[in-house]
Amino acid sequence: MTIPLGPVDVAVLVASLGVAVGVGVAAARTVKSLDAYLLGDRDLPWWLILGSIVATETSAATVLSVPGESFGAAGMRFLQLPLGYMLGRLAIVRFLLPLYFRGELNTAHEVLRDRFGPLMQRAAAVLFLVARTLGDGLRLFLASLVLQKLTGMPLAWSVAAAGAVTVVYTVLGGLRSVVWNDCLQLVIYVLGGIAAVFVIVARIPGGWPAAWEFAAAHDKLRVFDVSFDPSNASTLWAGLVGGAVLSLGTHGTDHMMVQRYLSARSQREAGAALVTSGVVVFLQFALFLGIGVLLFAFHGLGGEAPPARPDEVFASFIVRHFPANTGMIGLLLAAILAAAMSTIASSLNASASAMIHDVWLPLRTALGHAQPLSPAGSLALSRALTVAFGVLQVMVGIAAGAIDTTVVSRALTIAGYSAGLMLGVFLLGIATRRVGQGAALVGAACGLAILLGVQFGLPSIGMKIAWPWYALIGSATTFVAGLVASIPLPRRESSR
Repeated sequence: MTIPLGPVDVAVLVASLGVAVGVGVAAARTVKSLDAYLLGDRDLPWWLILGSIVATETSAATVLSVPGESFGAAGMRFLQLPLGYMLGRLAIVRFLLPLYFRGELNTAHEVLRDRFGPLMQRAAAVLFLVARTLGDGLRLFLASLVLQKLTGMPLAWSVAAAGAVTVVYTVLGGLRSVVWNDCLQLVIYVLGGIAAVFVIVARIPGGWPAAWEFAAAHDKLRVFDVSFDPSNASTLWAGLVGGAVLSLGTHGTDHMMVQRYLSARSQREAGAALVTSGVVVFLQFALFLGIGVLLFAFHGLGGEAPPARPDEVFASFIVRHFPANTGMIGLLLAAILAAAMSTIASSLNASASAMIHDVWLPLRTALGHAQPLSPAGSLALSRALTVAFGVLQVMVGIAAGAIDTTVVSRALTIAGYSAGLMLGVFLLGIATRRVGQGAALVGAACGLAILLGVQFGLPSIGMKIAWPWYALIGSATTFVAGLVASIPLPRRESSR
């Protein structure tokens, strides 16, 4: 079902995209060096970094799929996960953040270079680049599905349009443009979510009281589930333990997040931004989970059959029930694209940073090029790499249109494997001194093999492990396997 956007909706959407590009143009005036382009001259205020952290971890998949979680079996119990996120953030501030403020690092992977060697630095960077390109290309695809439904454009054109706007403002202004746009986009999608609450309630017979009573009667408002079931992602233990370890990996070792800490004025400001972002993310989850509960009441009390897939319920409501040509559909579409673009822009800038500092410059030095790149040459290379990664993500997004949606969901999970593997390698570096580069690489390979077995092998024999446990399994396996691989083999005494 396609509903053409009215002139007011188009104006709202175009205005939001125009502001994003305008911010990039304004930020471009401050970009005079590679440090300014990739790290904002290490002079960004903590509140700006806070907004960027929240917007970066909120993709279009979050805005569209989180309501599906509460609409489905999880209800508000999914809110246990961001509680674990907050615990993970506190651990990052205590144990990992000090590592990034020893000297002037450019990427998270340089910590691994100093501890293990250049091969580990490059391997970690390649893992990061592959995971980001695949994962964020698929997130671009998910956002473009809504754009396609509301505009009638072919899917490939929808993907290309959303990707092009993001590439333009990222190329122009670098990280400073990205974080300012992140904050603006955070405001847009939160306003879109709040607007959706009132539109949904207005269409529920009986309004707020009826929705609350219906949700409570169907156990949708319960937050805590203390049962232990490793196949259930909506328990307190999966949220606290799995969420904490997942956050340690995604926010403690992923360069897309670490890049924000490095751009802060001090370690203290970086810590303040990270911890406070946990509270904002919790409130954000509550908003979008609440939308899912209201949609459950809407379909239950109104008698309208919901979509077959819970994660399509919000997008379906937008298409079918939002008032046309009032600006509301334009606002919601802008909100969904904002969530996608904030993640993708951060991904592009961080990918360019990792490629230059972790792969290109070390390789250039190894090949005997002692002469450093000029500031103009470094900037040109950074911008070219940003465009290149943007094109790759658009290609992944277009290709995803030919893949079954279940495969897309699995691919998004696989893209998150890097959080567990990287955390395991970082723990080997922090907690041990005897584990060398080779043993750490063996540990990461074992961690990947075990995760693949958990996701694809166990279901074939009737077992299932919920995804919040993946980061814990991956990091623990990497750590233990790395320790075992570092044990020296006993020497055989030669017989005479």
